[in-house]
Amino acid sequence: MALIPAIAGTAAVSAYLNAKYHIAKDVRQIINLKLGERRVIEAVKKDKVSMWPYFEDQVNRLPENDTCLWSRTGVYTWRETWAQSNRYSQFLLDQGVQKLTLVGFYLTNSPEFIFAQLGTWAIGCAPALINHNLSNEALVHCVKLSATKILIVDWEEECVARIEGSRAALEALGVKIIILDDATRQSINSSAPIRPPDELRSKIPPSFPQSLIYTSGSTGYPKAVPYSCGRTLPFANRRKSHIGIKAGPNGDRYYVCMPMYHGTGGIVANSCMISGITLCIGKKFSTTKFWDDIRDSEATAFVYVGEAARYLLAQPPSPRDRDHKVHLMFGNGLRPDVWKKFQDRFGIETVAEFFNSSEGVFGTLNVSKGGYLQASVGHHGLIMRQYLKDYYATAKVDLDTGDLYRDPSTTLGVRTPLEEGGEVIVAVPDPSIFPGYWQNSEATNKKFARNLFKDGDLWYRTGDALRRTPDGHWHFMDRLGDTYRWKSENVATMEVAQTLGHMPGIAEAAVYGVLVPGHDGRAGCAAIHLNSSQQLTPHFLTDLLRYSNKQLPKYAVPVFIRVMREIKPMHNQKQNKIPLKKDGISLDAVYGIGKDVKDAEMEGKDLLFWYPGALGLQVAGLAADRYVPLTRSDWEGIVRGGKEARL
Repeated sequence: MALIPAIAGTAAVSAYLNAKYHIAKDVRQIINLKLGERRVIEAVKKDKVSMWPYFEDQVNRLPENDTCLWSRTGVYTWRETWAQSNRYSQFLLDQGVQKLTLVGFYLTNSPEFIFAQLGTWAIGCAPALINHNLSNEALVHCVKLSATKILIVDWEEECVARIEGSRAALEALGVKIIILDDATRQSINSSAPIRPPDELRSKIPPSFPQSLIYTSGSTGYPKAVPYSCGRTLPFANRRKSHIGIKAGPNGDRYYVCMPMYHGTGGIVANSCMISGITLCIGKKFSTTKFWDDIRDSEATAFVYVGEAARYLLAQPPSPRDRDHKVHLMFGNGLRPDVWKKFQDRFGIETVAEFFNSSEGVFGTLNVSKGGYLQASVGHHGLIMRQYLKDYYATAKVDLDTGDLYRDPSTTLGVRTPLEEGGEVIVAVPDPSIFPGYWQNSEATNKKFARNLFKDGDLWYRTGDALRRTPDGHWHFMDRLGDTYRWKSENVATMEVAQTLGHMPGIAEAAVYGVLVPGHDGRAGCAAIHLNSSQQLTPHFLTDLLRYSNKQLPKYAVPVFIRVMREIKPMHNQKQNKIPLKKDGISLDAVYGIGKDVKDAEMEGKDLLFWYPGALGLQVAGLAADRYVPLTRSDWEGIVRGGKEARL
């Protein structure tokens, strides 16, 4: 009988250790990593590297009436999607597309996007997913980079107009432009769904892309990254159990309104096709149409990117906020100040927040169902921390040059404690671990640091700053191009933005550094957008300064505030700081050439405010306890040193 208490005691200890160190979760993650590696090896042996056979597996496995695609323009079963994809593959073959080449896509979210992508896989090709918002030089650059000779163009008027504006330059590259207008789609739809022969999909190397994905191009033209078949193969399983997604029949329904030419939306859409999960397609992200699409499609999960959740949360509450079937949201960019508010209001059980990039050398995933993992971008238990301890590090960065800092006396880099954070760098055996930027060896080489901590070592640079708590929570700090120095201190813009985001009345805050005459470094500027119920009053500006001084270190309190009349995110719903940084605190750029704050207010333009005390200035006539409008007289005082009274 004594054996029973002993067993119970052992079980209790095991449960305690597992809860404290997350042993079972780590073991599952390591097993999944190993299974993924094995899946690639097996795929090569079986000559099954192309994504098409995995899609066909789902077509043959699932019932005839099971929905593959839902959209406002049509609903398709798996068999119907298969037939349409074969029609598109034959259409591409008729255009002369050859195996192991790229086909340019300039397409919005639609079933046709999926038909065409599956069609490229069926003939041993892949799409180059070009942002359909691009025009002129950036568009031509992306098409040229892919070396495609075929560009499939969406039928929307704005897309066609942008293409027509660059038609001559594109045709000069030998590119054939095919617009999927009504007549072209009708012709494709009326053709026979002939399945391409297997030899077109034979001998596909794992390094060949299942799609070519372009970066956002925040500095210079977009770069392209091959999202390889070898990287996609681990997704080719029947259940996405690690995030709680179930394949059909009667499985989950994934709503994707993020652009499918972008990594997050596109990869989720692809994984649905090779895993047997119904894909519900939203044309584009819209705060007013989002929940109607969710309800009408009967979606049980959705994809988010950037500030999409913040924009949804900023909408007026509705009695139907919880009238949906969604149990999971998956994506990246959900900020800590929004996380719990969004879950509580809309009743979302699970948030699967990840950190990664198109390049994909270092990634984390946090599947959060409760408060313990809330607001982090990943989590490693004790075993994973030990398993990966020699794989990654955080390093000090020289913010003036953007390079990793090197000690002048040794020329070696400096590790920073993981708890403090820094740029995440990854130890790699050789450069081939990173697929590289397509046709851009110069940009590829810049992603590596050599001889950093010792002779002969090689580290991949993520370009992002993260920190990890002692119990394994990863937190995103900043993109390194955003961090700036002020008062001899490093300021992480993301942390300041998140702090401001918690203040009542502020819907969104984007923080960046601006140059100020006569001052070293960059002063902080916060571009904020107010909730519809919040008025811009002296009382609010007083509260804002008090809140900032209380919640932030003195050096991190924004010196300038830009009140935005409207939010203008990037195409993927991420904050667009590029025009904000370009404007800086130029009154001509913000107010208009020669205009002052009163003119801007009357014309409904953005307004600039400042805190004189942060610059060490005492300017007569200005309140000392709040942000005040930045006038041209004030600016002249800043340039002169602020000694003269305000005019």
